[in-house]
Amino acid sequence: MAIWPPDRESLTRPVYHSLAQCLVRALEAGEIKSGTKLPTHRALAFELEISVQTVSRAYEELARLGVISGHVGRGSYVLSNPTEAQLPWQRPADHEDVIDLSMLVPVFDEIHASHIAHSLKEMGENLPYDAVFSFRPRKALIGHSAHARNWLVKCGVQVDGRDGILPTNGNTSAMTCALMTAAMPGDVVVAEEMGHHTMVSLTSILGLKLSGLAMDAEGILPEAFERACVNGPVKVLSVLPAGLGPTAAVMGMERRKALVYIARKHSVWIIENDAWGPLQPDRTPPIVTLAPERTFYFTGMSKCILPGLRIAWLVIPQSKVHAARSRHLVTNWMATPLIAEIASRWIKDGTANELLEWQRTQLGRRNQIAAKILQDIPYSASQNGMHVWLPLPDRWREDDFVALARHDGVAVAAGSNFAAEGLSIPPGVRVCLGAGSEGELEEGLKILVRLLQAAPEKALLTI
Repeated sequence: MAIWPPDRESLTRPVYHSLAQCLVRALEAGEIKSGTKLPTHRALAFELEISVQTVSRAYEELARLGVISGHVGRGSYVLSNPTEAQLPWQRPADHEDVIDLSMLVPVFDEIHASHIAHSLKEMGENLPYDAVFSFRPRKALIGHSAHARNWLVKCGVQVDGRDGILPTNGNTSAMTCALMTAAMPGDVVVAEEMGHHTMVSLTSILGLKLSGLAMDAEGILPEAFERACVNGPVKVLSVLPAGLGPTAAVMGMERRKALVYIARKHSVWIIENDAWGPLQPDRTPPIVTLAPERTFYFTGMSKCILPGLRIAWLVIPQSKVHAARSRHLVTNWMATPLIAEIASRWIKDGTANELLEWQRTQLGRRNQIAAKILQDIPYSASQNGMHVWLPLPDRWREDDFVALARHDGVAVAAGSNFAAEGLSIPPGVRVCLGAGSEGELEEGLKILVRLLQAAPEKALLTI
């Protein structure tokens, strides 16, 4: 019996989710080939006697997972490489009882809702005129850079004047702007062999050539960086030195100095991703403090304070200030003034610092929970970090472990999603600590330990 298109009677509730599952199963069975054009939303809805909205939602889910691609006026097609655009986690379906340890999010509670409600009410009574009515970035964000400087000091970064700080709509926006400023299409970017999950797609979209560098427990090996520079012109070194990467590698000062020495020797720009900023106390000074003339540094508030506070700051080398502002202008125009206004107020009145300390306490507790449950399991973590890295035993295939964990009620991020393209990386999973309650975290970790100690099993793919 053909899997696709399905019989209407075989679809279960929610119908959009069941319909999407059918297409995935048909792909796995080889019934549908890459490049196949799918029926229009209306045609499939008519055939299955379901609503157009249901088909649209199923297609949206498949597109989000990178299984299909939709083009206005051309239709929807099965991707030739369905895994290319997938996010590094598998989002649980709305009706499933899954402990989601796949998304790197901070802990949040009623304290955040209370502060947001108070700020919105206060802003409604005395909102700056330019924050709502000005199209000019500098005018709309006037005064914001002064507060941003105060926050950057907490990260160990001193910035003189306002021109060297560019407010952006979150860390991804800052990273994109930095790459567009530091490199041109065709240039080589080197990064950790296990790095940021969007780097492969982002460099590809920008026409850049990404090469992964060998790592150890501190991150990128200086000899690997030197070798890459000698073998061909390298334009940018992108680095996650403060434990933010999937393996939770934290780079010591001597390693940072070694990378800076090589970057100066070969005239390489550095992009330093410090997305969760001052989350970890007693942190090593950022690379930008060692090489401000060639380092693009960025940090934000969505990781260490609140996911919806999508504001970040890109610190720019003086020689690239105008170029960076131009590229940000044509891609984003400016950071959202209302979000910047909340961030400024929270920095000024101490709310941001209160929530930072609260976050440190909560993540400290969760890291203690993880350390207790994983005491007999090899793993990597960083102080007050938001995740741990679990290397998988040789008997486990990464995809099988992720699928079976999800089948047993826990979603984790597969390590392969963080690997530079073309590299073979030892299997492992990133397990995030911020989402849900402490009880859910404890339950999820115990399930993972049980699976790690058991013989491998395959689980049916679900989405």
